[in-house]
Amino acid sequence: MKVTIDPQSGFCFGVVYAIEKAEKELVEKGSLYCLGDIVHNNREVNRLKELGLVIIEREDLLKLKNTKILIRAHGEPPETYHIARDNNIELIDASCPIVLNLQNDIRHGSAEMLEKRGQIVIYGKEGHAEVNGLLGQTKGTAIVINHEKDLAKIDFTKPVRLYSQTTMSVEGFRSIVDKISQKMKEAAGNGPVDFIWQDSICRQVSNRSRLLKIFASQHNAIVFVTGTKSSNGMFLFEVCKSVNPSTFLVSSEDDLNPEWFRNVSDVGVCGATSTPMWLMEKVAECIREIHS
Repeated sequence: MKVTIDPQSGFCFGVVYAIEKAEKELVEKGSLYCLGDIVHNNREVNRLKELGLVIIEREDLLKLKNTKILIRAHGEPPETYHIARDNNIELIDASCPIVLNLQNDIRHGSAEMLEKRGQIVIYGKEGHAEVNGLLGQTKGTAIVINHEKDLAKIDFTKPVRLYSQTTMSVEGFRSIVDKISQKMKEAAGNGPVDFIWQDSICRQVSNRSRLLKIFASQHNAIVFVTGTKSSNGMFLFEVCKSVNPSTFLVSSEDDLNPEWFRNVSDVGVCGATSTPMWLMEKVAECIREIHS
């Protein structure tokens, strides 16, 4: 049986940067705190824990003093930096540069909307680590929307500045832009509409959908490797499945079912932006062993 790993799958550059920062500190010091899971993949998190990485939550941050803490690629709200300063904590900031630029844009947009009595709207997933960091730039005043039904949260008679979580669907964002634009025009009648939107979606992430569709169509069966906490992974799995119904989800090689590969001669292995290449290689190796 032929087993091929998708060369386009695996960590995005923001995750690579965060993990490299963590590994460097772990090699030098032997331990390091990280605020939240460094990546939404249990196997990779466990690998780094074995090297000395300690995952902490926000309530732990308040208790720590005189230490080092890694900020992961998702970014953090201003409050985190204030707590670190007050507690003499050195932050190793591995926030993705694209996320940092977006935070800066939202902060400036929020100041403008405060003057105009307008609204900051974020297209994203409420409670997601990146969105929490974006909300913090507006002191929690931004409106988070994910589905069309969430549009009811917006006052279409007031100015709107729309941004997107960096890992959202481009198609979904464009649909939201069209719907807000239409509703604001209806609310304004013949009056002016003050609506500006910023496409802040990372193309390295969004292009995965198009490339995965091509990859999934080229193989008899697809094994998609992702952690169950990864929203990006669940989305991209569905993208593959829409093209190739013989697409199977695993979080590790332990989830493989030999029945999936009966009468199959060509298997593709791929994953999310939070899936390490070493894990996809291990899954591919186990598939080959099943039919060796």
